[in-house]
Amino acid sequence: MQRLTGKVAIITGGGGGIGSGTAKRLAEEGAKVVCADIHLASARRAVEALGGQGLAVECDSADDASVKALVERTLEHFGRLDILFNNAALTDPEVLQHDRTAIEIPLDVWRRVLDVNLTGYLIGCRHAIPAMIANDGGSIINMASGSGTLGDLARIAYGTSKAGVINLTRYIATQYGRQGIRCNAVAPGLITTPATAANAPAVVALASKYVLTRRVGTPEDVGALVAFLAADESGYITGECIGINGGKNACQPHFAEMFEQAL
Repeated sequence: MQRLTGKVAIITGGGGGIGSGTAKRLAEEGAKVVCADIHLASARRAVEALGGQGLAVECDSADDASVKALVERTLEHFGRLDILFNNAALTDPEVLQHDRTAIEIPLDVWRRVLDVNLTGYLIGCRHAIPAMIANDGGSIINMASGSGTLGDLARIAYGTSKAGVINLTRYIATQYGRQGIRCNAVAPGLITTPATAANAPAVVALASKYVLTRRVGTPEDVGALVAFLAADESGYITGECIGINGGKNACQPHFAEMFEQAL
């Protein structure tokens, strides 16, 4: 399919597993893709896989000036902006190991997680929207998470940031819909990347027990959903948060135990 021919997309966190997988799908659909990442080498590797349809840009998504420069560079290079996939996330294990409970989390960790995972998405929207309106509209897709809708015993900042992303999505859709801007969120469950499979096999095995499909998710699954939300055929969908979790949220918590006992 070539649903995105003639369109230009920015993907923040474009050097990571989901970012690079989505970049590949958007390029296959005909889009020119800007992979933006705080690690330029990762962004360049992602672009190399796109067959000349991409641009790698170093960008700190939590920094207003850096994101402004990203959008300006995109417009200079490709002449337009149609799609923004706000996908960047704070992944530094030295920070995330302290994202635990309300009592335990240091406030500087709380602020840093929200700066990247939530405020960074606002910054991306505020710089992308004027460029999209100039071309009669565009599609913004925000990376949420199942953690934004359910509680957990740890990662309070991460979960809260993703809950904020879900409502930020609704506000952007409401405030700019009549100007041609659609905004939706995707909320993945476990998505297996090579790093996840290598570094957290126990987590993959545990999550596999709770999905209703025969496999857990991949970056390609997310890329397919983002491509659909970026394309004109989803033109009547906005302000939504769409789960992509293998049916994990469709079943009750004791499903895995009952299923194993029935085997």
